[in-house]
Amino acid sequence: MRLRTLVPLVASALVVSVVGYVVWCLATTPATTQVADQAALTVVAPEPAAPAAQQQAVQPQTQQQSQPTQEQVAGLPTPDAAWVTRTAAQAGIPVPAMRAYARAQLGRPQGCELGWTTLAGIGWVESQNGTMGGRTLGDDGLSSAPIVGPALGGGLDHAYGPMQFIPSTWARWASDGDGDGTADINDLDDAAMTAMRYLCGTGQDLTTGAGWSRAIFAYNHSQDYVNEVYAAANAYAQRTG
Repeated sequence: MRLRTLVPLVASALVVSVVGYVVWCLATTPATTQVADQAALTVVAPEPAAPAAQQQAVQPQTQQQSQPTQEQVAGLPTPDAAWVTRTAAQAGIPVPAMRAYARAQLGRPQGCELGWTTLAGIGWVESQNGTMGGRTLGDDGLSSAPIVGPALGGGLDHAYGPMQFIPSTWARWASDGDGDGTADINDLDDAAMTAMRYLCGTGQDLTTGAGWSRAIFAYNHSQDYVNEVYAAANAYAQRTG
């Protein structure tokens, strides 16, 4: 075939392929939430950037404007129930956990690009999303038995609940994630919202590998932990993408 004839055919094929891909993407994008902006919920975690030797423990910055008031808690955004059920099945996450993570993402402060997949990655590493040891997760966000971590060094007591907070961190960041008027360390609704506020409170740019890594490293000072959360978060993103 002559080159003059081949070039238009190749160009046409490329145009058809691009248009077909765009149509496929639009057709497969899930409806996400009942909030006005209809923001996409799935945010893929950036790949960790810094090895353990280069990590610095970044302490969250308490910012009053980022802390939800009682009015904000009472009017929490509600993720679409059908989306929650479908995405939970695709991800292999209990529906109550999926709802907690999605609600926490929707409740994040402006400028914090934290996705539910990161929270689910932490939830998996810490407690298998509230189901470790044969536990079941109730619709109220409570596991069938409390989750208590091993004794910690340095007089830090234990970590508690599905997101494994130590008492001092919980006292500072505790959040009511389901609007029931109580911040319960054992309630995944509350623990997911608290984890969101803690991570957003680090002040890191969570859209970059370095910033995301430092925020997760602040949650648990271990590069292995950062890598495990990253692997779990991206596995969820791939299953539901």
